[in-house]
Amino acid sequence: MTEQALTETATGTTAEIKAEAGAPAEAGAGTEVAAEAEAEAGSPVPAQAGPPVDVDAPSVPVPPADPALATGSVADPVPAPKKSRRVLRGIVRWTAAVLVCGGVGAGAAMGITAMERTDVPGLATESDGRWEYPQLALPALPEGVQRPFTDGNEAEIHHTDVRKLLLPAPAGATVDPKLKGGWAGVDSYLAELVEQDRGEVKAYLADSALRHVAARGWTTPDGTSTRIHLLRFSSVAFAEDFKDEMARRLVRSDWLPAGVETQEADAGTIQDVEVPYVAVYAYKEAEPYGPRQTRWSLIQAGDTFAVVTQTRKGGTLTVPFQQTVALQAQLLG
Repeated sequence: MTEQALTETATGTTAEIKAEAGAPAEAGAGTEVAAEAEAEAGSPVPAQAGPPVDVDAPSVPVPPADPALATGSVADPVPAPKKSRRVLRGIVRWTAAVLVCGGVGAGAAMGITAMERTDVPGLATESDGRWEYPQLALPALPEGVQRPFTDGNEAEIHHTDVRKLLLPAPAGATVDPKLKGGWAGVDSYLAELVEQDRGEVKAYLADSALRHVAARGWTTPDGTSTRIHLLRFSSVAFAEDFKDEMARRLVRSDWLPAGVETQEADAGTIQDVEVPYVAVYAYKEAEPYGPRQTRWSLIQAGDTFAVVTQTRKGGTLTVPFQQTVALQAQLLG
């Protein structure tokens, strides 16, 4: 397993543009002025046809008739044409629209930044039941050794203090003073089992070259009690053998957790918990159960075997159980 920290055109109005571009009513203004001038002089002026008007071409505004032309005086040049009032009105309208849109956009942005994320439609991030664990990282290894399941460590040995591989308690949890993440005797693990089976399991472990037991436990505000035990054996063969024996016994409802009478596989809960080279099994107390329900998982990674146990009044919760199992499996893998 690699190391990792152990979890989003503006378009114009075509009709209006064309209406401004093709205004044929103003195209013949010059012809009408000449006709009026000739009429006052007493000479009829033949009608003159103006040039054809291209409605798709931009309009060129024609200035109004100059009084000097009406009297026949052409001494002064024709003044430069003024901009069309229609064009000016269009510019004013578009400028106002841009300013309004910009103001609305800025106001919306300020409003969103001032709101809580859960108040913004489409951005709500309501809790899905997961616990908030601290940032996770694999412990450093001594020089010259490799992690399990990597080249150079064919024996799949954890060359580190297994206490550093225990999943820490999530935020808001109360740590069990007896299971604070340190070394724990084998009796600490046996206390998780039905009393009548403890002697047999203890003898089995004694024959399996068990080296260390580390444990951590906590209780969250919703009443869920979690205990994690890591059992490190002298070789991967012993760890795998204990995992297989435990699975076989559970099929017969032997070696059950304390307070559990019948069990059923809980494979659906952990079907997405996939860590390379790590074996993960899950079980839950079958109905009808008493005031509390228990779920537990068996994890075997190389020379280390882990048991994650959760109990809760009224029934255990799927999401935090799956999350806890997945994170612990990743730390071991």
